[in-house]
Amino acid sequence: MTVSGGSTARRAEGAARDAHNSEWMDRAARAGLVAYAVVYLMIGWLAVQLALGDREGKPSSSGAMHELAQQPFGDVLIWLVSIGMFLLVLWKVLDAAFGHREERDGGKRTRARLTSAGKAVVYAAIGLSGLKVATGSGSSGKGKSWSASVMEVTGGQLLVGLVGLAIIGYGCYQIYKAWTGDFAEKLDAEGRSGNTGTAYIAFGKAGYTARGIAFMIVGGLIGYGAITHDGSKSGGLDQALFKVLDQPFGPVLLCLLGAGLACYGVFTLARARHLSK
Repeated sequence: MTVSGGSTARRAEGAARDAHNSEWMDRAARAGLVAYAVVYLMIGWLAVQLALGDREGKPSSSGAMHELAQQPFGDVLIWLVSIGMFLLVLWKVLDAAFGHREERDGGKRTRARLTSAGKAVVYAAIGLSGLKVATGSGSSGKGKSWSASVMEVTGGQLLVGLVGLAIIGYGCYQIYKAWTGDFAEKLDAEGRSGNTGTAYIAFGKAGYTARGIAFMIVGGLIGYGAITHDGSKSGGLDQALFKVLDQPFGPVLLCLLGAGLACYGVFTLARARHLSK
């Protein structure tokens, strides 16, 4: 019985490995990246609209889903983007389990797999927000923030503060990737060559820089909320961009940031076409 169970487990693992390396998984990942690009293009658009005085939109992933729903064939778009996000979840779950085998260093491989797992969670959250909009269960009202809920438990203030620091660190890493050009490895050789490749790299630099700044602001808000023990001070991407708007030259800064986030969407489209194996 044990041998049979072990054999079944090995067959299941082998099937999962084959799926991870399959042609259909490659196509699913590309389709998912197109969906992710659409989300970032919408976020960038909403940020620019906010800078120009339109405060009705919410420049975040959930706001992007609501904006998509208002477009012609919006219901279809929402379902397609949501399905695309769940395809990315599947891709990154398999990546976390079986990917990054080219890394000879066990520590680096573990970190890469944990990063893939973290991305799967993010993609799942975006996909779920799309499903809520598609099914009409998404709410535009404000409830208690996650940070406020966490701070009610013992040690919650410290935990929220650590989350804020981690997000700031991730934002710094995004800017580091932008200016070292490490992100270019996400494109195949064709995607990095010629004038088109130069343009893709330029979009990537702008996009990763804008993303890094946005994450740093979000992390700063979460950290400030932890320090003041006020969860309402924390917020997501939309609240971070509203904070930018309130600064001196805020509309100009927000336009630049929105354009940068849209550039990340363009780079993600390029990645979908030139996905590095």
